[in-house]
Amino acid sequence: MNNGIKDQTVTMAHGAGGRQTSELIDNIFAAHFANPDLTADDAAVLNPPVGKMAVSTDGFIVSPAFFSGGNIGKLSICGTVNDLACMGAKPLYLTCAFVIEEGFPMDKLEEIASAMEKTAKEAGVHIVSGDTKVAGKGQVDGVFITTTGMGQIEDGVKVGGELAKPGDAVIVTGDIMAVQSCLREKIWELRPISRVIVHPFGRRWKQ
Repeated sequence: MNNGIKDQTVTMAHGAGGRQTSELIDNIFAAHFANPDLTADDAAVLNPPVGKMAVSTDGFIVSPAFFSGGNIGKLSICGTVNDLACMGAKPLYLTCAFVIEEGFPMDKLEEIASAMEKTAKEAGVHIVSGDTKVAGKGQVDGVFITTTGMGQIEDGVKVGGELAKPGDAVIVTGDIMAVQSCLREKIWELRPISRVIVHPFGRRWKQ
């Protein structure tokens, strides 16, 4: 961890496009996402895959941002990589956009970036570009992340929901409802008066 950011928080100046924005990018994001394809220019210039390409975008507004087994950063990489894999694609590149609440602890932001770095390396995917915005206090809940992934579909591979049929085997790569259960447990801990119902398809209602 960068000891220079301890006890610091994200300010509106970090999203203004000046010196403090550059420091935030250099000290947090570039420090953890460094790879040959990462760019500081307006767009990454990449070698396109041979054949078909899969592209997927997913937004993550998980609250709380930290939960048992991970945080929103890890989830943002896993979610988009999973979407590409479900289409038979080998994940190659990711972009990520952050909307960060004013006052968010800088060390927590670095923890999120570190989780993204580790998870991207495990998946063999490069983070190649990104964007950072800072919202006023109370306008967002901590930090929101949107990731877009690009992957290569090899010749002869055809995957899609329309191909599913009765009798097919379902492969589960982790505990069913694990993330939702962790979030429900944390929300119950933080808001004991609320009753949270987690729907099997990820929607959530609070009563």
